[in-house]
Amino acid sequence: MTAYEPPGEPGAGTVPAPGTEPAGHDAVVLAGGAARRLGGTDKPGVRVGGRPLLDRVLAACATARTTVVVAAPRPTARPVTWAREDPPGGGPLAALDAGIRHTTAEHVAVLSADLPFLREPTVGRLLTALRESGSDGALLTDPTGRDQPLVAAYRASRLREELALLTDRHGTLAGLPLRRLTAELDLTRVLDPVASFDCDTWDDIATARARIREHGHVLDEWISAVKDELGIDLDVDTRGLLDLARDAAHGVARPAAPLTTFLVGYAAAQAGGDPEAVAEAARKAAALAERWAQESTSEAAPSADGPQGDVAPDATPDTRPDAG
Repeated sequence: MTAYEPPGEPGAGTVPAPGTEPAGHDAVVLAGGAARRLGGTDKPGVRVGGRPLLDRVLAACATARTTVVVAAPRPTARPVTWAREDPPGGGPLAALDAGIRHTTAEHVAVLSADLPFLREPTVGRLLTALRESGSDGALLTDPTGRDQPLVAAYRASRLREELALLTDRHGTLAGLPLRRLTAELDLTRVLDPVASFDCDTWDDIATARARIREHGHVLDEWISAVKDELGIDLDVDTRGLLDLARDAAHGVARPAAPLTTFLVGYAAAQAGGDPEAVAEAARKAAALAERWAQESTSEAAPSADGPQGDVAPDATPDTRPDAG
């Protein structure tokens, strides 16, 4: 195996430069394991940060042309293609074989359904490493150097070739360990100590739940959870909206903050709902909050020298008969 590390901070999971990702890829998510160390609990359905582990992984491979989930069908945050290994519970190689049959792209992300911190940029790094290295696959390694072959991107043609050879040799893929496949592949390692974290035990689940509530992560996690729950896919300028909420709270009244951000969202939806619409609605609301705050601090009473404060230039005295 060879190691691949793109320029920049090791393990940072940065987005690949424009034009460096393969033109198209598919994804296969293996979600049918027995979860014995969780007492047989439905591991893909365990919630971390308010979202099932499976939905968190599906969000990380959202750019795939086709996403195949190998498991019994269940509700998911986005549409997927379902497949089932033969026999059910036949192990990772049987599941991978079942999933790969539904893909058409040459590059395939292969992921387990228990990765709470996997993000789309990391999947992009794997695909870029696969393309640039010329190897059969690119996989993540954890901080101890342990390979994670189910957090990886592979050339589908090589997977099909080796799976067929294993089937011919053993008569079935059921029960065979994954290393029987990976041992025959030329693989590249991609270091990422965070995204490679998987949940095998309840202690792992507790660690994941605690981490996303840390100060540096909780807001991004919450925004992602809300977007999934509402079924929206939108880049959110979190800092800009927080600044707007602060200005509304300080310049108008505290309850104005949530109401203003709600109205900004509604206005953006009316205008098309893209990031530009959100930015424009937020800009207008922020300007209004600033004008409102200025009024509260300006001098309303005119002096002998004429209008003061923010009196409009064309303001004229009240000439109604009952004025004054």
